[in-house]
Amino acid sequence: MRPLTEDDVRASFVNAGDDDVRLVALPADFMLTDWDHLDFLAWRDPRSRGRAYLIAEVGGRATGIVLRAAEGTSRARSAMCNLCHTMQPADQVALFTARKAGIAGSHGDSVGTYICADLSCHENVRLAAPLAPSEVRASVDRRIDGTRRRTETFVARVLDAADARGGRA
Repeated sequence: MRPLTEDDVRASFVNAGDDDVRLVALPADFMLTDWDHLDFLAWRDPRSRGRAYLIAEVGGRATGIVLRAAEGTSRARSAMCNLCHTMQPADQVALFTARKAGIAGSHGDSVGTYICADLSCHENVRLAAPLAPSEVRASVDRRIDGTRRRTETFVARVLDAADARGGRA
């Protein structure tokens, strides 16, 4: 991912109004971000438990979305992140929703998906999981590419036609 400044981050959000963008709290270690090893930037808001942010490069442009984590816990024993396809204990995967950008978002439309609760998908796909006796491990590069593709697809679902690319909702 190409390096971003604080201004780049704030300008990237497509489903947030000016007031929402002012509330964005960058991660404490933002200045130390190793951009060369990120497929996308994602973090939980340190000031608001249910708020999170995800920025991916879509069409060569940094595109950010504001996410909301669902409250409550699942009764399931395990769950799979829809971005990195990593199986986790159920309390480590959360439903995140994002208001759609543009006109659809102003009418209340949103999309959601299950994501690692700590938003560490880019790290999870790089870990070598132990193999079951008959399991074939996908190459790390394929897992990284799949995660990047699924993340871009999710961000694209938040975008509303051409008018969302022009700015914030």
